[in-house]
Amino acid sequence: MANGAAGAAVAIAEAMKAMGPIICVEPQDFLAILEKAEKPLVVHSPSGFMTKYKYLTSYRGLTFFTKSKDPLLIPISVEMITAKKIVVPQM
Repeated sequence: MANGAAGAAVAIAEAMKAMGPIICVEPQDFLAILEKAEKPLVVHSPSGFMTKYKYLTSYRGLTFFTKSKDPLLIPISVEMITAKKIVVPQM
């Protein structure tokens, strides 16, 4: 069991190195970040049964992630890309 946990920790560390840090924020904070961005781009993933909507964006070199039970009201000026799935390493 310890080997599995150690392997998962290594996989998370490698993903973090490749992607950089992902900052998890509350939905209202995510929307506030979008308001600050000049030309925001959001990757959106409608999740499956009993799961949440997921959103990812970049601002000032950092990656921000949020999830919400209900879809967020993203401003029409924001460019949206719909992905099948967004995977964020869990610590």
